[in-house]
Amino acid sequence: MGTDYFAIGRLSDLTGVKVTTIRYYESIGLLPEPPRSSGNRRLYGSAHLDCLTFIRRARDFGLGLEAIRDLLRLDGNRDQPCTTATHIAETHLAAIEHHIAELTALKAQFKALIDACSGQRIDSCTILKALHDGNE
Repeated sequence: MGTDYFAIGRLSDLTGVKVTTIRYYESIGLLPEPPRSSGNRRLYGSAHLDCLTFIRRARDFGLGLEAIRDLLRLDGNRDQPCTTATHIAETHLAAIEHHIAELTALKAQFKALIDACSGQRIDSCTILKALHDGNE
């Protein structure tokens, strides 16, 4: 293997992405399939490293695989306006804000359960009762 290429384990180490995940991304076409050595070993290069780093960062932002696929397509055509990338980001932000609202409501419900708990006997515990009955 030449100095321009490295093994999948090294790519995993450099990006923090598990080997099985790298193979999965290849299998769904998110990460380009690498060339192979005469011994049939995958030979990853800097383009694979850049692409996988992009994917990992996008996943860190919570983006789904289809959004990442769309962003990778956009990244490959740098002459077009970034309105599509902005739309993807705005859609994801709206989903995050919706999720935050749901979590805020859940937090309030859970806090109310905790506040209602007398701290006495288990048979009168409002937390356990709510989980059994579905009453908040």
